[in-house]
Amino acid sequence: MDGPSPHTTLPFAPSDIARADLTARFRAVRRQTEALAAPLDPEDQVVQSMPDCSPTKWHLGHTTWFFERFVLMSFLPGYRPFDPGFDHLFNSYYVSLGSRHPRPQRGLLTRPPLARVLAWRDSVTHAVTGLLDRADAGLRARIDPLIETGIHHEQQHQELLLMDVLHLFSCNPLRPAYLPADTMDSAGAMDSAATMAVASRPQAPGWIDHDGGIHAIGHDPAAGDADDFAYDNEGPRHDVLLRPFRLASRPVTNGDWLEFIAEDGYGRAEFWLSDGIAEAEAEGWTAPLYWFRPEQDGPWWTMTLRGPEPVDLDAPVVHVSQYEADAFARFRGCRLPTEAEWEVVAAQAPVIGNLLPQGALRPMPADHAATWPAQIYGDVWEWTSSAYGPYPGFKPPVGAIGEYNGKFMANQMVLRGGCCVTPGDHIRPSYRNFFYPRQRWAFAGLRLAADA
Repeated sequence: MDGPSPHTTLPFAPSDIARADLTARFRAVRRQTEALAAPLDPEDQVVQSMPDCSPTKWHLGHTTWFFERFVLMSFLPGYRPFDPGFDHLFNSYYVSLGSRHPRPQRGLLTRPPLARVLAWRDSVTHAVTGLLDRADAGLRARIDPLIETGIHHEQQHQELLLMDVLHLFSCNPLRPAYLPADTMDSAGAMDSAATMAVASRPQAPGWIDHDGGIHAIGHDPAAGDADDFAYDNEGPRHDVLLRPFRLASRPVTNGDWLEFIAEDGYGRAEFWLSDGIAEAEAEGWTAPLYWFRPEQDGPWWTMTLRGPEPVDLDAPVVHVSQYEADAFARFRGCRLPTEAEWEVVAAQAPVIGNLLPQGALRPMPADHAATWPAQIYGDVWEWTSSAYGPYPGFKPPVGAIGEYNGKFMANQMVLRGGCCVTPGDHIRPSYRNFFYPRQRWAFAGLRLAADA
């Protein structure tokens, strides 16, 4: 893939449109998804590199299906679906809404062609915009919450789109870049790895001490702006009792991880959960996902959305499973934080960081002059030790939309904080992401914790 020129930029920055203008924000998010897909060739958008990933074309279609199925087919009289067959192809996991194409076979959908999916997107965007413009106050009260959920749902798929593209390109021996680095010098790139590898070691993290006690966590519509969006799994707000604890001032870095590798961390069973070391042995894990060595015993490189790059020792480690994160914490004589510990500390920090609007598309080194906790938002999602389950009093919404989060509350682990490909206005202290502990293709890292 040739891709765009090194000077190509995408509209990563969030719109400055007022939150009250729902129609304008809906249009902006729809344009953003299409802009993220624009650097890809049509062939790139069809392939599925593993069952956990989806083709870009499917993401474009599914986010359109959401608005057509939940909004237009329910609230626009006389609306006829663009193509009745799309309801089966682009439904994800909504069992109550009918049949679904098997997830592992989404890469077989060479038809409909990309152009038809994009035409469908335009049609649905136009229809939803028209409905919003004509709806009276009573109808807006019913559809606005669905539009708001759909906007945030599409932002989730913007992140997934980039995760899946990176995994896809990592499987290509040409190691193509989704977007080139600002200055691409492939002829001399490998030589620069040695310089990166002997860079000064990152500073040791400091610790943020917390006295514990009873604290409230979770989204609270009564606190601040009651119109702030949150998913159902972020509430109800409730009290938790915390013992005194310590949280590292920064995430674990690649330099830290090299120590784990050097000490045979992947082979030492005393650091690993039983399921974790079984997974590591079965999959042959010896380093984070996407790490490779161009020369035997040479410096480490990693695959990024900007193509192959030397591993930056100062940047947060990324693309590690919860099993690996837990093993590293034990290696350091520490543990992973609970999600309650993480939120209580993070709630005191501004929600700023290396997110999608910054356009880096990869974790960046911390600014050591920054106020602690450094990089609590952005760069990498941070694994916690908390299983993904319901908060006390949680009840999923009635109807198909209730299948959004609650049905997945088993066998997954919570991550917090957002990452370098998370849309900028999509993250908040109470946001709960979740993945299976074996999964590595998310932009996930870790921050250490310890008992005080």
